[in-house]
Amino acid sequence: MTEINVKLKQPLSEKLGIFWMLGAMLMFSVTNSFAKLLMFKYTVIQIVWARYFFQFVLLLVFLGPSLKKILVTNKLQLQILRSFLLLGTSILFFFGLSKLALADISSIMFVAPILVTILSMPLLGERAGPRRWAGIIVGFIGATIIIRPGYGIIQYTALFPLGAACLYAFYQISTRFLGRTDNATTTLFYTASAGTTILTILVPLYWSPPDTEGWLMMVLLGLTSNLGHFSMIKAYKLAPAPTVVPFTYANLLWMTMFGYILFSDLPDLWTIFGACIVAGSGIYIFHRENKTRNQHTLK
Repeated sequence: MTEINVKLKQPLSEKLGIFWMLGAMLMFSVTNSFAKLLMFKYTVIQIVWARYFFQFVLLLVFLGPSLKKILVTNKLQLQILRSFLLLGTSILFFFGLSKLALADISSIMFVAPILVTILSMPLLGERAGPRRWAGIIVGFIGATIIIRPGYGIIQYTALFPLGAACLYAFYQISTRFLGRTDNATTTLFYTASAGTTILTILVPLYWSPPDTEGWLMMVLLGLTSNLGHFSMIKAYKLAPAPTVVPFTYANLLWMTMFGYILFSDLPDLWTIFGACIVAGSGIYIFHRENKTRNQHTLK
């Protein structure tokens, strides 16, 4: 009876996981939209600071009573490294966001999961067969179509999200390592606190006094960022990764929608075509990884 009950509960759990992942992508898209709106009046460094600072404050409010327990980590150096990787990702991504349309930067960031697959080989000891390598190659072809050096997106502006995607791939690898030993809340808190500390030192050099609307949007920046991370954690707890990861590509739909509504930006057909290729290759690579993992488990 117990086994039957578990099987009956699984589909509902997976549906909820998909719901939370779609919610996470929505929240991250709202965060990026607020950031781009703020860029009309404030510097990139000040906006990145606001994203980290208010995320950190909100975490202190909600996690304060259990803070001592949360600070316990088995890998402090890796936590710090991961925090700096995400900080670098955020800065490069926001600089790219100041130059590119929401849908364009989202499309380029799709390269990150493909880079994670490549880095997993030397860093995590994973192997890739010819089918996964084919998916990787196709993914990079899609990325080239999106960027189109010298034609569509100006080459130097594309370097910001490309650099962000590279750092984010290393960030994802470090997250996998930390997931084996540390609680997700611990990792989230270290990420927010490290970014807040560094940016609070830098932000006076780039400070413009915000008005009431600016402060409100900055608070919402931290709130939606926290909600996005929380929703993603919930998604991975409720459903296996192969079930929810393909839905991360809903980010492009949300970003395209907000880009059109708020900034009258729409990606051109080449960008859409390239994004579909990159997204398709990413889903295929993840499918192959999951299939290989299941075969090893059965053995």
